[in-house]
Amino acid sequence: MTTNLQSTTTLHNGVNMPWFGLGVFKVEEGQELVNAVKTAIQHGYRSIDTAAIYGNEQGVGQGIREGLGVAGISREDVFVTSKVWNADLGYEETRKAFETSLSKLGLDYLDLYLIHWPKAGKYKEAWRALESLYAEGRVKAIGVSNFQIHHLEDLMQDAKVKPMVNQVEYHPMLTQKELQAYCTEQGIQLEAWSPLMQGQLLDNPVLQEIADAHGKSIAQVILRWDLQHGVVTIPKSTKEQRIVENATLFDFELTAGEMQKIDSLNQNHRVGPDPDNFDF
Repeated sequence: MTTNLQSTTTLHNGVNMPWFGLGVFKVEEGQELVNAVKTAIQHGYRSIDTAAIYGNEQGVGQGIREGLGVAGISREDVFVTSKVWNADLGYEETRKAFETSLSKLGLDYLDLYLIHWPKAGKYKEAWRALESLYAEGRVKAIGVSNFQIHHLEDLMQDAKVKPMVNQVEYHPMLTQKELQAYCTEQGIQLEAWSPLMQGQLLDNPVLQEIADAHGKSIAQVILRWDLQHGVVTIPKSTKEQRIVENATLFDFELTAGEMQKIDSLNQNHRVGPDPDNFDF
């Protein structure tokens, strides 16, 4: 049960992953980034999600170190995720990319390492690299991002280790019910990126009505909807007020009727690329 900011879900390999965290997509290197990560940890966040392509792993690492000091906690208390980019998919290339990410972050292990996109003909060798890093204890859990059902089925034909997480675009306009059901059946934890649809849902009248009923913001309602659907979520923000507000989700609960109303907003609408047609 998700009762507070430190609540975790147990991945199929026994690793505990926080239900809620901070994403840093498109946050540039610099003091704003460092402060955002530090502030999140200071206010109780225990999960930070970045990626090689974001170009900000160094600042994230600095923010984590500063945050640990302010919060008085240890490295083991923070769950850190990064991802390998398409250009580095391949056994040796992926292992090298992992070392680069680790060096930039200033860490000696990752909690979760993901294949960022299912680039055709490339992700199986990359997965073999992730399996080797996992076997060596360099990373506590491995997974994928933006994989559809057919990608997962293809990957698992040859995989020795089943992905623990699938991080995908997920919000009220893109609920991906079939994918979530498949991941649940396979014991793969679904995680939402762009849970607020890059701000495009923040004036939705249906969501506003539900938010008003609870004395909450639309963002809080959406993030609570994620959690009640059993989806890990990592909203992005650099502002302290928003970082705190986004995490104030544990003093209310959406009714079954409200959950259904939000589900009904689905239009299979993406703000990011279609995984089947993204070959960057």
